Amino acid sequence: MSMIGEYFRVTAAELARAIEDPDGALDRIEETVDAEEESEPSPSEARHFSTHKAWHLLDFLLRRSGFPVDVIHGEEPLGEADDWGYGPPRHLPTHRVRLAADTLGTLTYDRLLDGVDPAELVAAEIYPLGWEDRDALEWGRDYFAGLTEYLTAAARDGDAVIVWLD
Repeated sequence: MSMIGEYFRVTAAELARAIEDPDGALDRIEETVDAEEESEPSPSEARHFSTHKAWHLLDFLLRRSGFPVDVIHGEEPLGEADDWGYGPPRHLPTHRVRLAADTLGTLTYDRLLDGVDPAELVAAEIYPLGWEDRDALEWGRDYFAGLTEYLTAAARDGDAVIVWLD
């Protein structure tokens, strides 16, 4: 089984409902994810986004850069939610989504990779492993770009974001 980084945009009203009823929120999210899998919207148009297995690489790079928002794990609990895969979901409130989007807008993937030694990732056991070759770090580039686009759109629309590992 793989560990996959998952994101879902919600309005303030939807977030309030999700905090009160996380199980119901998961049901609604799964319906939307299924529908979006057929239409394949761009990250700026999607309600759901996934960093797939790149979540841990991105977490490592963002933390290493001093990124001010935990966009990989979320920052606040989603009510009394049960485990949605690998732990309970968390969320980023709208003001943290906005800060994340603004800060991501000033970063490039090349800047995140600046000075990274693949041995650091190996030593830190960054999932999914296999970082011995610096070229392997390129794998995260498109996921970083998609996450930036996704969170920028969420900030533009005033949305919060639910985050979990599945």
